Amino acid sequence: MNFPTPGTPVRGSETGRPVMALLDLLGRRMCLRILWELRETSLKFRALQAAAETNPSVLNTRLGELKRAGLVELTSDGYQLTEAGLNLAGLLLPLHAWSEANMPRPSREI
Repeated sequence: MNFPTPGTPVRGSETGRPVMALLDLLGRRMCLRILWELRETSLKFRALQAAAETNPSVLNTRLGELKRAGLVELTSDGYQLTEAGLNLAGLLLPLHAWSEANMPRPSREI
C-alpha cells in the first residue's frame, strides 16, 4: 500500500486532497490506536506493541508511516507524538468524547 500523499489519488479520493490523504492514513490498521497510546506518554517499541496489542510487523510499518507524516518521532525515551501529532490527538479527543456520549451500546438481554 502506497503512502497517502496529498495531490495524488488516495483511498476514497482521486484528487488526493490533504484531508483525504490524512483519512487514508488514519484509516489504516492500528494507526489511530498508536496515536491514542502515545497521546500522553513516550513508549519504547515493545511497550507500544503491548499497549496497542499488535504484532511487530504491523507496528513497524505504521510507525514508519506516522514518522513520514510527521506525527511520530523516535527519541531516547521511545516513540512520542510530534507537535503536529499532539495537535491531531487534541482534535481526536472531542470525537472520543462524542462517541462515548452518543454511540449506541449493545443492549443487555436478561
